[in-house]
Formats: sequence, C-alpha cells, structure tokens
Amino acid sequence: QVQLVESGGGLVQAGGSLKLSCVASGRTFSRYAMGWFRQAPGKEREFVAAISYSSNDTNTADSLKGRFTISRDNAKNRVHLRMNSLKPEDTAVYYCALAPRVLRLWVPVSYDYWGQGTQVTVSS
Repeated sequence: QVQLVESGGGLVQAGGSLKLSCVASGRTFSRYAMGWFRQAPGKEREFVAAISYSSNDTNTADSLKGRFTISRDNAKNRVHLRMNSLKPEDTAVYYCALAPRVLRLWVPVSYDYWGQGTQVTVSS
C-alpha cells in the first residue's frame, strides 16, 4: 500500500510563490514516476507536471512552463512542485500521484496512487 501526503498549500497573493511537497511511503519511491495534477471547482483534473524516477525526464503542461518546476529527492521520498508568479486561475486542489511506469504521464489513468490533495488559493 502506498501513501502520498501533500503539503505546502495555502493562501498567496497573485505574483507570489509556493512550494508544494509530497512524501511517499510504502513503495521503493525511486523506482516510480511521479506527477502533479490540479483540480479547480467544477473542472476536470488537469495535468501540471511529471518527473521520471531518475529525474532525467520532466514534463510540464505547456501553459505552466516557465512558472512551475517539478523536482524530486529520492533519498527523502519526496517530490516537489515550485510555483512562481502565481495567478488567481492557479487556484485549485493540487494532487501528487505515483505512476508504475513512464507512459502517458499527462493523463490521470496512468497513475495508481493519489494523495488527498492540498489547497492552493491565489488572491487577486
């Protein structure tokens, strides 16, 4: 059984920054790809970024490139999402997820385990 726990969300003004973290337990973390998704009220879950098990490959949603950066620390079983220049439209619940293989990491069905999410609210 895998547990994923996100942290770092909160309320921030537009233009500010946040760093989300997700700690994993229950699996050999370094063997799995990880991703971040977000879901705003009334909207579908949206891909944010993904990273391979070795950090050699990262993928960020085109609309978020240049502002959002994914990284991981396998020694600490953590994956991070650095978010800069935040906008009100970035307001959502952010989820981390674990994928068994590096395949179509931009779609939610590629992931087997999900965290409970952390709320990010950006005020204008």
